[in-house]
Amino acid sequence: MNGVVLGVFVFLFLLVTVLGFAAARWRAADLDSLDEWGLGGRGFGTFIAWFLIGGDIYTAYTFIAVPATLYAGSVVGFFAVPYTIVVYPLIFLFLPRLWSVSHRHGYVTPADFVQGRYDSRGLALAVALTGILATMPYIALQLVGMQVVLQVMGIGGTSDSWYVNDVPLFLAFAVLAAYTYSSGLRAPALIAFVKDALIYVVILVAVFYIPHQLGGWGHVFSSVTESFDAFNSENADAIAAGTAVPKGTMPVGAAQWAYGSLALGSALALFMYPHSVTGVLSTRSRSVIRRNAALLPAYSFLLGLLALLGFVAIAAGVKVENPQQSVPQLFEDQFSPWFAGVAFAAIVIGALVPAAIMSIAAANLWTRNVYKAFINRDATHAQEATQSKVASLLVKFGALAFVLALSKEFAINLQLLGGVWILQTMPAIVIGLYTRWLHRWAVLAGWAAGMAWGTWLAYGVASPTQQHFGGPLVFFPGTETKVYIALLAFALNLVVAVVLTVALRAAGVAEGVDQTRPQDYHADQGDPGVEEELSPETPIHA
Repeated sequence: MNGVVLGVFVFLFLLVTVLGFAAARWRAADLDSLDEWGLGGRGFGTFIAWFLIGGDIYTAYTFIAVPATLYAGSVVGFFAVPYTIVVYPLIFLFLPRLWSVSHRHGYVTPADFVQGRYDSRGLALAVALTGILATMPYIALQLVGMQVVLQVMGIGGTSDSWYVNDVPLFLAFAVLAAYTYSSGLRAPALIAFVKDALIYVVILVAVFYIPHQLGGWGHVFSSVTESFDAFNSENADAIAAGTAVPKGTMPVGAAQWAYGSLALGSALALFMYPHSVTGVLSTRSRSVIRRNAALLPAYSFLLGLLALLGFVAIAAGVKVENPQQSVPQLFEDQFSPWFAGVAFAAIVIGALVPAAIMSIAAANLWTRNVYKAFINRDATHAQEATQSKVASLLVKFGALAFVLALSKEFAINLQLLGGVWILQTMPAIVIGLYTRWLHRWAVLAGWAAGMAWGTWLAYGVASPTQQHFGGPLVFFPGTETKVYIALLAFALNLVVAVVLTVALRAAGVAEGVDQTRPQDYHADQGDPGVEEELSPETPIHA
């Protein structure tokens, strides 16, 4: 343990802790309202939303996992870069419509919209539970990222006692739970400024300073090529037998479909996650969303640079058994102690921001679509806020128990399964934003089919470390080409929904009452019925 590294790290962690509690007084409002606690008053502008949504999408695990895949020689490791580029045109198209209808009717969660659109509490419950289920391992992976940093720093994972190993993690998450409970969405929104500034500085310094110290980018890429070629030559028989995976920098042959399907499926799934929708609904107008869709690709540039650090770690001679430790170890080896402390703090703070937003989003789903829909239909605004605050604590510590009880490899692959699950909500949400043609029971049946088949396919995937849930790819039926499980399950989902819609309409089965109107999908700040619908004196659903 280096005292300078630890001192800088602790100072920055305490700084964001103070900001987290101070956020309760930022834009002071009654935090006993779910609109204020869970959506920040729905008033964030372009500048704040850029940091909040970016901090929500680009997590600590992104900082750890993306370069780790390249360090490990994965030929599809760069898929995260194109998928974060593809996703922003999709945001530009459909999220302004979701913002408008949500502000017109006071919807807090995507499941609120589904209930209003399809007049189906069962379908809304399915969307809500899927969101909570897919979010839990995502929160857990923020802990994985924090654990990796703490282990490299020497303050976690070095003792034979599990209690001693995990005390720092407990303390960090207890602080996170406290200021999220106190300040709601304002806390991660304020901390995101510090988090993103630190990450930009660290990555820009890393991609210019470290390669220069190693002899330039030409040396980096030649070192990577030599390393991968040596591995492939030494393991040629195992690779031919299918018991080892070749390392490389570019996908070839059938791997190109794996690369493309992972990128497309992940792009479609990203803004189905409830925490992504929460960040969007906290903005004050449709134009804020569109401006952010145009500005957020700056993070994709950052992500591309970040990914290359996996190659830099190889060139620097970093040797770790766990590829996730490659970038933190690179920072410890190459940076001065004080800047290594800044880098480690950036990663850990990068875990706190998305973990806070994710727990708030999951808590809002519980409150609005389970508690209010089935337990207390006459819940007041204060009761809703209290439920969300308590649920956010339970979600965080549930994720903590999840990551401590299960192997890290299982947690990582279960998060990939989260993408399979959350994509099955797309017909209900995105198609519902444009048309009511799909029958509510057909959408529910399609969701169930996609969830069941996607989970079954994932269960059958083995890896060198586990028999089940070992990865996100399977062979496309009837071929030797691997594709992302989420897209196969989504295709089945759509087929079932369309076929059953035709059958149910022909049978004259009741479709329910659509509570929305065409003009609701174009409402904007200042339009009649938008602000009035959000005041505490009016009903949550109009």
